[in-house]
Amino acid sequence: MSPRISRRGALVAAAAAGLGVPAAAEAAPQPARRGGGTTRVRVATYNASLNRATEGQLLADLATGEDPQIRAVAQVIQLNNPDVLLLNEVDFDEDGRAIDLLREKYLEVSQNGATPVHYPYAYTAPVNTGVPSGLDLNRDGTVGGPDDAWGFGAFPGQYGMVLLSRHPILTGQIRTFQNLRWAAMPSSLLPVEFYGEEIAEQLRLSSKSHWDVPVRIGSTTVHVLAAHPTPPSFDGPEKRNQRRNNDEIRLWADYLSPGRRSRWITDDAGVVGGLAPQEEFVILGDYNSDPADGDSWPGAIDQLLTHARVRDTRPSSEGAEEAAAQGGANDSHRSDPRFDTADFGDSPSPGNLRVDYVLPAKTLQVVSSAVFWPRSGRPGSELTGTYPFPTSDHRLVRVDLEVRS
Repeated sequence: MSPRISRRGALVAAAAAGLGVPAAAEAAPQPARRGGGTTRVRVATYNASLNRATEGQLLADLATGEDPQIRAVAQVIQLNNPDVLLLNEVDFDEDGRAIDLLREKYLEVSQNGATPVHYPYAYTAPVNTGVPSGLDLNRDGTVGGPDDAWGFGAFPGQYGMVLLSRHPILTGQIRTFQNLRWAAMPSSLLPVEFYGEEIAEQLRLSSKSHWDVPVRIGSTTVHVLAAHPTPPSFDGPEKRNQRRNNDEIRLWADYLSPGRRSRWITDDAGVVGGLAPQEEFVILGDYNSDPADGDSWPGAIDQLLTHARVRDTRPSSEGAEEAAAQGGANDSHRSDPRFDTADFGDSPSPGNLRVDYVLPAKTLQVVSSAVFWPRSGRPGSELTGTYPFPTSDHRLVRVDLEVRS
């Protein structure tokens, strides 16, 4: 792409095609550290709750440059300074204007004295949330509304995703799986009896989308596997959301498995199969599934945590351990609270959970990992807090990797 194309013009063209684009022609900030044939890269995921109740409201809030919640989100990002960052729950707009405004008016401006951050590359694409299906998906006898969209949402693009990067995104190699049908998955948990054969055959698997976004870091290509599976709660006796959450997670597990397990997977361009065994990757996103607590289908997230190609670094924080003292559902949890990444309602459920993940390939060298959740009174604790949260009910999760340069 020519550097003469303006940032806004590039994003307009790219959003329609689902491409990653440079923010501008200026040079990108250097990665955290380079030396000895490797580059240290901080990879992070953050459900930043940059979703709004009505279409266009996020753009209006971003345009002011003064929205308190967005400023606090930007400060969290500045303090953690990731090189590659997936943001969940950013309302999608076809012009890509939200990405422009977020960078120009918030990330590239110091928030409360924090150092500004610059991301020359960004990627976003359409998602299933709020897109009308034309079908009675919730089986209430009427068609229309958030429950009858391909993914729950009040308008197309609500709860979308954005990938920001200081390293080039290989736009020509991106794979998306927005339209992949749930019925295509062998031995899926699809509740055909609830939907009926005709509707079940048409359902899309991904509640938002699944993206394989290759990022070039030095001489190494790292595939960012991004997703945001549906919450397993808000369910009826058929457990359709639990089942879908499980199978959305399973998509990546099969994608990383060679041979027959990945042959059913077809991307939006019609390319079949999964990720080759020699490729490096990192799984990012809010997967709405805790290993032992909450409402997930049994073993849902274990499909990734115990996968032969995946390393679980178990990022932790002191703040999460402290927050478990809120009581309620937390008192009966089995998971170690140090690893929690989200502060949900504690009474009657589900309590604080580990649902946000940065899971690198075992072939990548891990330096450190953490959840940004300071204890009360520590610097940054004012950015997490308790309900009503100044930023989000989720916390930023990061992993530092050494990648061959």
